[in-house]
Amino acid sequence: MGTLVGVLPGLGPVAAMSMLLPVTYGMSPTGAIIMLAGIYYGAQYGGSTTSILVNIPGEAASVVTCLDGYQMARQGRAGVALGISAFGSFIAGTLGVVGLSFLAPPLVEAALSFGPPEYFALMCLGLTVLTFLAHGSMLKALIMAILGLFVGTIGLDITTGRQRFTFGIPDLMDGVGLVPVAMGLFGISEILLNIEKKIKVSVFKAKLKGFLPNREDWKKSTGPIFRGTLIGFFLGILPGGGAVIASFTSYAIEKRLSKYPEKFGTGVIEGVAAPESANNAASTGCFIPLLTLGIPSNVVMALLLGALMIHGLTPGPLLMIKHPDIFWGVICSMYIGNIMLLVLNLPLIPIWVKVLTIPYRILFPFILLFCLIGVYTINNNVIDIFLMIFFGVVGYVATKFEFEAAPFVLAVVLGPMMEKACRQSLIMSQGDFTIFVTRPITAVIFGITAFLLFFPLFAKAMRRKIARLEEGV
Repeated sequence: MGTLVGVLPGLGPVAAMSMLLPVTYGMSPTGAIIMLAGIYYGAQYGGSTTSILVNIPGEAASVVTCLDGYQMARQGRAGVALGISAFGSFIAGTLGVVGLSFLAPPLVEAALSFGPPEYFALMCLGLTVLTFLAHGSMLKALIMAILGLFVGTIGLDITTGRQRFTFGIPDLMDGVGLVPVAMGLFGISEILLNIEKKIKVSVFKAKLKGFLPNREDWKKSTGPIFRGTLIGFFLGILPGGGAVIASFTSYAIEKRLSKYPEKFGTGVIEGVAAPESANNAASTGCFIPLLTLGIPSNVVMALLLGALMIHGLTPGPLLMIKHPDIFWGVICSMYIGNIMLLVLNLPLIPIWVKVLTIPYRILFPFILLFCLIGVYTINNNVIDIFLMIFFGVVGYVATKFEFEAAPFVLAVVLGPMMEKACRQSLIMSQGDFTIFVTRPITAVIFGITAFLLFFPLFAKAMRRKIARLEEGV
């Protein structure tokens, strides 16, 4: 179910789990949580499929996969992209479960040391990473990030409760959801662009063989898979981190470490392996604060928290003591689930690749239909459909003027969390901004942020100086 939900554009794990939550009423607590958890990490597998085949993120965490996965598909390497995505997801998911089994207590202790100032510093670091996501103009990427931060402020002020930028529309009081934004920027805009280009069927042809990565592909992907696993797992533990931030961060780090960063966004396999590994590892790491502290780190974990409470259980430190069958049952199911997903995904890859042979005039109405269904079913609100269409037009115009959508989406995610953490920090310090530099963890994170911001400028100045000296000689 999770893989199917991830494959279908516009349908994510949140919508599927919400609709299937009543089904768990008649199940045992262990069976209910295992089923819902399976849908979650199964969707992480399937979400990459539509990102690679039709440039639409089947799940929000697969947004980054569109950048290189879709380009690989256009180059006739859709099978390889799907193959490395499946293997990377399996490796990351399995290692994530191992980490969940053996590292939960010390990792929870580390996560407890993060307060609002640390989260604010982490969000600043995340926004700084935006500069490395741009394969075009860095200035245009920053402009999109600022616009994304603006969109993130729409709704009710978290302190005063006053409306901000809602223009008198009651439906905007809860803010603009990530799903309408992502589906609009990556789904509707892609449809508009392809209609305009009058793409022929031949563009979407792909070989049904050769989806197993070769030795060179594995050589390029091994490092990104393991780095993405580490990044995703640790970011998954932190409340507010999750698979979306993990996938963006791992992609940015791989681009930074690469010997050919200018090729990212043109179809490099590292750009698929890293984020897909990160989002699967993050989906496992998210279970640590939920099962050991009773703290949901994202919307999906909140649904799982609700499912546990429906069955009269309270997640927290006593869960392992009073209900070890649930805690270890879920973990054991993840080991089995990752093997099942790999077994299911590899044989099905040729079927998903075959979608590329469908003429676009037939395919795009179905894509649009799934987008409409997915956006509407989350809140059962028509305004989300209009928002998706609006951001689809925005994405179309932005692409025309070579503005990238990825920084905008990440800023929409980080903006509200950053504002909340900043306000909580200032309330803690009674308005004293030195709280952001006097706490050790915050000071280290801000130091890394400053380094990332100013090192490229310093390096550029040094290159100019060396060039002048060479000219003088």
